[in-house]
Amino acid sequence: MANLVHIPPSNYFLFILIFSLLFIAPPVISKSGRPITDAEVRQKKNECYADIESGLWGPVCKSSMTAKENCALRCLSPTCYELIYEGDPLEEGEKDLGRSQEYKYCMYKASLGESLEGIRGAFEY
Repeated sequence: MANLVHIPPSNYFLFILIFSLLFIAPPVISKSGRPITDAEVRQKKNECYADIESGLWGPVCKSSMTAKENCALRCLSPTCYELIYEGDPLEEGEKDLGRSQEYKYCMYKASLGESLEGIRGAFEY
């Protein structure tokens, strides 16, 4: 007689949840083989702003325009935010065009499923 793995009925829900998260749910930036468009970035960023305004990201993200922007960038691409801004988030009144370009480049490369190595410091600033 063959040994079959038995999943207790109480764990069915957990199994299905993990399966759906791993194999069905798309990531924020999907690896589609085509670059993410500016329109897609704007749409997703607007969705992030709406989530922040609704309180889903907590009161800190609504405390200032800069805090809101840092949270929106983290929402838009946690991986790119961590790579570019995590150690030195935007500060009040700061306009950092170099890191902004690196972040956009990171999203572009991530959307293609390419390596993100070498992005930090890729633009002079």
